Amino acid sequence: MSKTEKPEVHAWTDGACRGNPGPGGWGVLLRCRGQERTLHGGEPHTTNNRMELTAAIRALEALERPCVVHLTTDSQYVRKGISEWMAGWKRRGWRTAAKKPVLNEDLWRRLDTLNQQHEVHWHWVRGHSGHEENERADQLANRGIDEMQEARAT
Repeated sequence: MSKTEKPEVHAWTDGACRGNPGPGGWGVLLRCRGQERTLHGGEPHTTNNRMELTAAIRALEALERPCVVHLTTDSQYVRKGISEWMAGWKRRGWRTAAKKPVLNEDLWRRLDTLNQQHEVHWHWVRGHSGHEENERADQLANRGIDEMQEARAT
């Protein structure tokens, strides 16, 4: 690969919430050139959609330079938001078609900025359907909740 050629990265992301809202976690599985890296974390009071967005954000933030990214999520909210809805939100000053403020605008703005730094191809897979990498991202998201709750308990 030449220095100007962008590395190709595959990312699988997932968010989880126990209660919605409730304690939540996010998980990321990254794969590049045969190497894997996992990331996860949690928040004490959040929503499933915020965790899904956070997982995608953390995946893209982990990349040290512009990449070609194949990002797979089981969240239609994330995939459609970035691929279909965002252009309209931005045109309307971060308002929905119903003229209401876009929920999770702070995270959508971060994701939009990161999306523009990379060549991201957004993919969707049905959650909990036995897709190996999605299942691993789900396990990481749940580990994020468990570790956050354990840390808060001590």
